[in-house]
Amino acid sequence: MGISVRRIPALKNISVQRMKLLQPLFEAFTCSAGTIIIQQGTPADYLYLVIKGKAVISYKPYDGHSITVSHVEKGGLFGWSALVGSKIYTSSAVAIEELEAVRVRGSDLRKFCVEHPEAGTEILEKLASSVTGRWTNASEQVKSILMQGIREK
Repeated sequence: MGISVRRIPALKNISVQRMKLLQPLFEAFTCSAGTIIIQQGTPADYLYLVIKGKAVISYKPYDGHSITVSHVEKGGLFGWSALVGSKIYTSSAVAIEELEAVRVRGSDLRKFCVEHPEAGTEILEKLASSVTGRWTNASEQVKSILMQGIREK
């Protein structure tokens, strides 16, 4: 299933050349409300970029009840564990509205960043800047985490 990279809010304004390089890495993903997209503790394969709809992200401590961490809407991302190279997802994601997204294998995006360092840096910066102001200097902190994940793989 093809999806135009241009439809991905976090990647708007990248060059046509870089879009052509990225295009094959992304695949469309849709699901209905109530679908468990990511289950905490399962293998971290995909990073999801929301085009339409909404998902709730939750974390369950081993000795407690599930805690809502955030809600992700159009333009948001979830599944960061896949991109930073974690073996498992550290939280769960459930669609709370019909969801239209694209997803990319974290391993494929990390490989892209190594093979195309300049383009990779731009992509990581765009992904990091798409993180809303949940904490001070979020963009720089996320970019640092992403770059560390790329270097370690």
